[in-house]
This record gives sequence, C-alpha cells and structure tokens, in this order.
Amino acid sequence: MKRLHRYILKSFLGPLVLTFFIVMFLMIMQFLWRYIDDLVGKGLHFNVLAELLFYLAASFVPMALPLAILLAALMTFGNFGERFELTAMKSSGIPLQKIMLPVFYLMIALTVFAFYFANNILPIANLKSRSLLWDIQRQRPELNIKAGEFYNGIDGYSIKIGKKDFQTNMLYHILIYDHSAKKGNISVTYADSGKMIITPNKEDLIFNLYHGQSYEEIINNGKRPVYRKNKTYPFRQDYFSEQILVIKLTGFGLKRTDENLFKNNYSMLNLSQLQHFIDSLNRQLDSRKIMFKTTIKKQCFKYAYTFSKYYKSDSLSKNTQPDSLTAARFDIWQAISKLSKPEQQNVIDEGVTDATISYDYIRSVQRVIEAQIKWIRRHQIEWHRKFTLSIACVIFFFIGAPLGAIIRKGGLGMPITISVVFFVFYYIISMSGEKFVREDVWSPFSGMWISTFILLPIGIYLTYKSTNDAAIMSPDAYSHFFRRLTDRILHFLSSKKKD
Repeated sequence: MKRLHRYILKSFLGPLVLTFFIVMFLMIMQFLWRYIDDLVGKGLHFNVLAELLFYLAASFVPMALPLAILLAALMTFGNFGERFELTAMKSSGIPLQKIMLPVFYLMIALTVFAFYFANNILPIANLKSRSLLWDIQRQRPELNIKAGEFYNGIDGYSIKIGKKDFQTNMLYHILIYDHSAKKGNISVTYADSGKMIITPNKEDLIFNLYHGQSYEEIINNGKRPVYRKNKTYPFRQDYFSEQILVIKLTGFGLKRTDENLFKNNYSMLNLSQLQHFIDSLNRQLDSRKIMFKTTIKKQCFKYAYTFSKYYKSDSLSKNTQPDSLTAARFDIWQAISKLSKPEQQNVIDEGVTDATISYDYIRSVQRVIEAQIKWIRRHQIEWHRKFTLSIACVIFFFIGAPLGAIIRKGGLGMPITISVVFFVFYYIISMSGEKFVREDVWSPFSGMWISTFILLPIGIYLTYKSTNDAAIMSPDAYSHFFRRLTDRILHFLSSKKKD
C-alpha cells in the first residue's frame, strides 16, 4: 500500500508542478498585456523588470495554486482511468477514497501552506510589487526625439530636429526653445547641425551644436512687458560656429518611493492587522452615527424652539432638552392658522431654510458613512479571502480527482477545458459575491463564502458518483435517460387520450 501511495503521489506531483508554472506564466502574461503601455519605452533595466516579475509571481500564488490543483487532479486521475490503472486498483479491493487519500493529505498540507502564504508572504509581495509598479508608472518615457516633431518631455524646453542621420548620429536643423526660467519663450537657439549625447547616469543631455545662433530677450526688472505694441525692448543675439549646451534631465531615472506610504492598504495587511483596522473603522463609524443622531436632535429642538416664538407652547422653552422633545406635541396646522399672514410667511420661510440645511447635512453624512462602510467591507473581503483561497485547494481537488476518474482522459486537452470551465464558474461566483459585499447588499461571510458553499456539494456529489462508477459524462447515459423520459411522456399522453 505504501508503494502504491508513493506511486500516486509521484504521478500527481509532476502534473501539479507543471500546471502551476503554466498557470503562473499565463497570469504574468495577462498582467504584462494589461500594463504594457506603462512598461514599454521607459528604459528599465533588466534587474528592475526581474524584481517586478518576481514579486508579481509571488502575489499570484494564492490564485494559481487552486487552478493548478484542479488541472493536476484531472490529469492524474484521468491518466489512471485511461491506462486502466484505476480499474486495476478498484478490482484489487481498493476504493476510490483510499486511492485519493495520499493526495488528500497533500492537499491538507498545501491548504495550510496557502493560508500561511496568504497571511504572511502575500502582503509583502503585494507591497513590493505595487510600490514598484507605482514607481515605474511615474517614471517618464525614455528620451526619444523624433525628426520633424516638437519634443516637450523635458521640463522647461521644447526641442525640434529637422532630420537625423542614423549612420553618423548627426542631427540637422536643431531648434531649442528654453523657457526654464518660467518667463515664456525668451531664449531660442538654432543650429545647422549637431550631436546629442546622454550622460551614462541619465542626468544630463549634452548638445554639441555647430554653425548657429541664439536669441535671448532681456527682461527689464525681471518682468516681461505685457503690452508690446509700438515699443522696442533690448535683446541679445549671438552667432557661433560651435557651442555646447547642457540640459538637466529630471524625472527620467527610476525613483523608489517609500514603501511605508502603501503599507496600510488592505491588500498589504495580515489577519491581525486587518482585524485591528476593521475594529478601529467600526468604532469610528459608531461614533460618527452617534454624533449624527445627537446633531439631528439638536437641530430638531432648534427648529421647534424657533417656531415657539410665533406659537406659545407650554411644553417648549429654552431649557428644554433635545431628548425630551417628544413631549412637545401640538397641532402644527392649528398653530399656524392662529398666526398673522406675515408670521405665517416667516414660519414657512424659516422652515424651508431649516429643511434645506438639514437635507444637505443628512446627504453629506450619508455619503461619508457609505464610503466608510465600503472601506470596512474592503478590509473584511480581504480578511475572508485569505481563508477562501486556501479552502479552494481542497474543494478543487474533490472536483478534479473524481471528475478525472469519471472522464478517464489524461493529457492536457480535455482536463484544460474542464478546468477552465470550473474555474471560470468559481471566479464568476466569487466576483459576484465580492461585488455584493462591496455594495453592502450581502454580509461579508455570505458573499465571500458563497462559491465554497456551491462548489463543495458539487465535489461531494462527483466523489459519490465516481465511487459508484456512475457514467455521468457518458453521452449514452444521457440519451438513454431522455429516451426513457420521452417514452414515459408519450405513454402518459396516450393514456390521457384513451380516458
């Protein structure tokens, strides 16, 4: 039995490792396709890209592992069925549950590992990858001045090149507008030809200009005149046969942001930190609700006391507390009818003003409370996700292993198709539940665990059917079922006609 268990584990581990790296590769490619515009043309070094891909791969592990387990289980037990090894094991008196037992123990270990990874390593990987991606997105594109177009990628300068000679690296008809002094285009340089060199540290852009001239306005008292009509002002014009122009480059190098700015995001926290933030946010929400109720009571008392200026009520006075306001009951229409026309108009105007103020205040507080609830839900979603993605390893195993034993097809063709269908089904349910939680339609527990509650019975059902050798994937079984159903319907209809 131990030798059989080792053989089953060995047969399972190979496809598991293979499918895991395939899934990881596909997820990384999907990410690169999504952010290709932010990565291309930045002049990034290989070590920066390798660091980003490493952290991204680590952040994809909790999602890739369940899919890899589903695919590997389908392949392994499908191969057993296709090679009649599963039939030989069952004919020897070994039930399917015992055949799955060694892999099930491995799934328990992988579930524990997945939870540890999601709780301790995933927050660090998310922090590293997203902070690095933020830095890359903020980095300017690599310097690329095209011929015939103005280039404005350098702060304070507009550069235009008429023609490039790629063999000699010579530039022709160079026009440089310098407005780095924040006073407009007061300095212009033109050269017939020249060369452009970027220093190795990418901090300076050096132009070697030949046969040109430069023009610069002289600003009086540091201010450029506004009205220039019919007036002349001094300027300086220089001619040169060779000139070196140095332009400082800013924002082209990769600047690393302090990671502490991102560490409080919900996706970068472990369970204890998430629980701490959830408790703190709930306390803030409760205190805001209490403050809102108190403010509304005070506003109601204020409005009622304002009305009492026109209608004398024994139950209202300056010393009346807001909590005892319910004792001040009177017929508002009867009270208004006893007032004069100007007093009635004053009461209506003040009431409309007070109602508008109250409505604006209630709407603003409502928006703040809704935003705070959504932020709490984000943390609660992340808290539950660390458990659901771990439990998904066991659930997908109980779906993949019996399904592979039923379809009896190995390789990558049929298992990939079935795995994609089940994983897409799981992903749609999970995302729908998560959306309902974010919108505060469902509770966090219901929304985040609904995929587990749906797929777990499916896994149990498939295991039961596979144990009884039910041909649920056989077309003949379904055609026989529908044929019997049709015969019964026809028999029922014919008996009705006879009656």
